[in-house]
Amino acid sequence: MQTSPKTTTDISFEEFQSEILSDYKIAMTSRECSLLGRREVLTGKAKFGIFGDGKEVPQLAWAKVFQNGDFRSGYYRDQTFMMAIGELSIQQFFAGLYGDANIDNDPMSGGRQMGGHFGTHSLDDKGDWKNLLHQKNSSADISPTAGQMPRLLGLAQASKIYRNVSGIHSPKFSENGNEVAWGTIGNASTSEGLFFETINAAGVLQVPMVVSVWDDEYGISVHAKHQTTKENISEILKGFQRDNDTKGYEILKVKGWDYVELVETYQRASKIAREEHVPVLIHVVELTQPQGHSTSGSHERYKNKERLDWEIEHDCLQKMRDWIITHSISTEIELDAIDKNIKKQVREGKKAAWEAYQNPIKEEQQEAIQLITDLANSSPNKVFIDYLVTELSNASDPIRKDIASAVRKSLRYVISENSAAKDAAHQWIDTYLERIQPKYSSHLYSQSKKSALQIKEVKPTYDASADDVDGRLVLRDNFDVIFKKYPQALIFGEDAGTIGDVNQGLEGLQEKYGELRIADVGIREATIMGQGIGMAMRGLRPIAEIQYLDYILYALQIMSDDLATLHYRTHGRQKAPVIVRTRGHRLEGIWHSGSQLGGVLNLIRGIHVLVPRNMTKAAGFYNTLLESDEPALIIECLNGYRLKEKLPTNLGEFKTPVGVIETIKEGKDITLVSYGSTLRLVEQAAKELLQVGIDAEVIDVQSLLPLDVNHDIAKSVEKTSRLMVIDEDVPGGASAYLLNAILNTQNAYQYLDSQPKTLTARPHRPAYGTDGDYFSKPSLEDIFESVYAMMHEVSPSDYPKLR
Repeated sequence: MQTSPKTTTDISFEEFQSEILSDYKIAMTSRECSLLGRREVLTGKAKFGIFGDGKEVPQLAWAKVFQNGDFRSGYYRDQTFMMAIGELSIQQFFAGLYGDANIDNDPMSGGRQMGGHFGTHSLDDKGDWKNLLHQKNSSADISPTAGQMPRLLGLAQASKIYRNVSGIHSPKFSENGNEVAWGTIGNASTSEGLFFETINAAGVLQVPMVVSVWDDEYGISVHAKHQTTKENISEILKGFQRDNDTKGYEILKVKGWDYVELVETYQRASKIAREEHVPVLIHVVELTQPQGHSTSGSHERYKNKERLDWEIEHDCLQKMRDWIITHSISTEIELDAIDKNIKKQVREGKKAAWEAYQNPIKEEQQEAIQLITDLANSSPNKVFIDYLVTELSNASDPIRKDIASAVRKSLRYVISENSAAKDAAHQWIDTYLERIQPKYSSHLYSQSKKSALQIKEVKPTYDASADDVDGRLVLRDNFDVIFKKYPQALIFGEDAGTIGDVNQGLEGLQEKYGELRIADVGIREATIMGQGIGMAMRGLRPIAEIQYLDYILYALQIMSDDLATLHYRTHGRQKAPVIVRTRGHRLEGIWHSGSQLGGVLNLIRGIHVLVPRNMTKAAGFYNTLLESDEPALIIECLNGYRLKEKLPTNLGEFKTPVGVIETIKEGKDITLVSYGSTLRLVEQAAKELLQVGIDAEVIDVQSLLPLDVNHDIAKSVEKTSRLMVIDEDVPGGASAYLLNAILNTQNAYQYLDSQPKTLTARPHRPAYGTDGDYFSKPSLEDIFESVYAMMHEVSPSDYPKLR
């Protein structure tokens, strides 16, 4: 189901006719899928539906110029396009609607996203890159409005890098940067800040990006007059239009029902973006949305009769049909026959998708029924268990929840019994949960041989005469080796280029490696993150620098909704191994406190969060991650750049392990757990505690996500019988996360002789200045006194009350 790639006028009428009718069939198939899909939701077979009806014809025109190697970053109404490029069949469309967890049936996400969210496979089943130049590519959609825009910028920028940076071997990713990144967005979503930030950034960077705005005058039920100044996005973006003197955009406007004009417009846009690397905005107007926004509501509730009548008249499919008949390409009778045949094909495809989805579940249902029946026949509680058999048997369209729930409930009735049937049921449900759970939970992190957890530690080595240097020089010289070693590596951020970042960790590197690889960017954190995601999805190894940890809040939505979920929501078929570099901890003041990790930890599961205590450890993390295929956030200690460290001799080679703690000081009385800059206070406190006879063990977690995969903290607690977690986040933040992992995941509670404690910052951002820091976050004295108080409780005679 792919449109003909022909765009030349030098074809016969028969070829022209064939191409037009092929397009019509695809559009009609897509429309019928939308209509039947809505009914499937309303009957309860599917949970929710959001469809691309009314947008079919412009997507046909777009598909004609979409080439192998190109990328799409769209939203949930692009089903016609996906069908036109041959990446979405009828059966796959309905499999996605049903939430089929089999990735072969629903290649878009394996049931992990609602229907209408499309993507292609950039990776094979081992997690290795496929040749992206041999296929048409779609980055995996997300629902948050305009959330697809930042990633689009990076997908386009990759072409610029491949075209203009020498030395990158990229046979799977680019052919001299000739690829275009195509974005789509609804007109109402252009009100989002992410849209404007991306539009501005692409204009600055001059990248081959084409954005199609599907304009049907509504956003859900809200009219454009409430969305956009002048009700016209292309009108208010006129200032971005390029001219003879200044770079900018090519802005095009076209009616969404005019098939011929649409084809010409998309051909023009493709040529400009592909050849000149100029961004293009296509405002596609006079579109309709025949079924309203989604299955959650009817558009008759918010559109008046005049608008509804207009939409019937200007439906792009009806207009295309009229054009075909008017130009004698086909007759009404022939088109009616095509329509009838398509309706039959869609019904058959829907049926096939439902059967493929239900058949394995029904097999599991029958197994469970037999198990529960056997259990009932062997139990005095037969009458109660038989009810569960009847209930499960009556489920004509079972889901796995029904099956697992019935078996688990049945075992409650035989708690005190012993029978072969009970043993069989126990074994079956344990095996069932172990087998089924990964269908919904796998691939949060990489499962490939390049997983960061598979990369072993390599310790730094030193000359006997190694001098102490500022920590920033360890970073700088390690980055120098990285950029020599990896031609596909690049870094970009605010102040990262000309001055070599605010702490001089990139000093002199732009002059050495060029402005495209060591790049300054504007103050726009969300699209910095998007640049990293998009370029990483196309085989580059970007390091996206967010100047301070506090500023990451501007990019957190993109990190959480897009980057953190990408590998998971594609069932391991896409990845973006971007490294996010930032700095934080112990800076003085509300807006540069750099410690809001409780929120970060809970929002970006799927991204490693690494908290090195010094620059050598940080450099080692960069070296580790560049050999892995996973995204990570590295938080450098802001007050550590001028502290002295020895310069390793094996720069670029030593590696800090991910998920492994380091014991900084061994002790026998209490385990103190911390990270980052606070760790230095803990170390000093441990030295002072020795003066009063308290021997503390000090642990640097190094990595918060994942945390201590070897459960070494529990081993320490087993030795000391006491635990304190010290952290500069607010109460209940990262310290609570650490304590929960140590007590409940590592089961260290069983070794405790005292109540475990957390010592955190106050429940507010730090006040300004050194005194503000002292009275806002754990101080050296706070740590000393809190540990001492625990030991006083243990032995008041040995440790008299301090104050």
